[in-house]
Amino acid sequence: MKRTIAAGLVLLTLLCMVTVLATGSTTDPLITKSYLEGTYAAALKRDIENTLSGAAAASIHKLEQIYMNYEGYIFAPRFTSLSLDPREAVIMTSGTSFILTSGSAVLQVTSGTVINISTGSAVSSGSQIVRNQRYFCTENTSASITASTASSGLIDGYYNTDSDGTLPPVTDLPFDDVRETDWFFNAVGFVYANDLFRGTSETAFSPGMAMTRGMFVTVLHRLDGSPAAGSGGQFSDVRDPAQYFYNAVTWASANKIVEGYLDGTFKPNDSITREQMAVMIHRYASYKDRNMSSSSAAFDAFEDRNSVSPYATQAMRWAVSWEVIRGSNNRMLPLNTATRAEVAQIIVNYCDAFE
Repeated sequence: MKRTIAAGLVLLTLLCMVTVLATGSTTDPLITKSYLEGTYAAALKRDIENTLSGAAAASIHKLEQIYMNYEGYIFAPRFTSLSLDPREAVIMTSGTSFILTSGSAVLQVTSGTVINISTGSAVSSGSQIVRNQRYFCTENTSASITASTASSGLIDGYYNTDSDGTLPPVTDLPFDDVRETDWFFNAVGFVYANDLFRGTSETAFSPGMAMTRGMFVTVLHRLDGSPAAGSGGQFSDVRDPAQYFYNAVTWASANKIVEGYLDGTFKPNDSITREQMAVMIHRYASYKDRNMSSSSAAFDAFEDRNSVSPYATQAMRWAVSWEVIRGSNNRMLPLNTATRAEVAQIIVNYCDAFE
């Protein structure tokens, strides 16, 4: 009898448990599967959607407030390809990024701060843009990137372009003899901003002055970051450390960028010829482990190819192949001297191709 009663009580308990699990409780309905999948899940989904949509609306409103003053600007989603002609500029605002993929260009910061995200450092106004590095405008920043040569890049964010000459120059040039309408204006701006050239006085660049051998080697020395000169004075006419070109010529000689003349002189004050310049910059490129390949077709296309001295033929072939030296009217003019303005452009051409 006791066994029968005990079995009955166990059976009754199990039936009560099944009923609770199946129908739930009015005081605690969360224990039911139907409530979790139905009422609770639906309410949770609505709460999430309301929260996310509210955050999205707030973000969009914030963006509209930030950029409401940029009417007429173009918005580039993600990174959009952009081409710039020489002296054309892209104007950037807060949150805009730019990556230079070809050509050469200079940064001008009007207000705020531009960060080179690739290096993690702030970039000063007048700096040369480094290819394949990302430049980002921080909050409350206005800046422009002006192309020194035909250039291309990737833009992300709000921007505009300007090619009508109303933008500030590449850099604030102190020279009275370099005007914005001059063909060499951007080249002079580039070499001056990067401290490769200095003026012949505080207010003169002397663009038409013949470039001397000492001047040109000094430019290459500065392009390499003005490293230590090394020891010795190989040339009889370059012995005085007070000479402005002493360190540069000594450095160039130690690295086989210059060799001088058979009489043991360098002749630093002689005007440099175009083929001498080609030889020096060719050796400099080799010293820097640049691409030294060349095209015979590019060289042979010039009418005066047979005027190039034998010692300079390889260098001139390389220089015209990479358009470091471009010639004039289908002539290389290898024995002509070069002006300071012409050399400034040649340095830009070299940097465009290799730096």
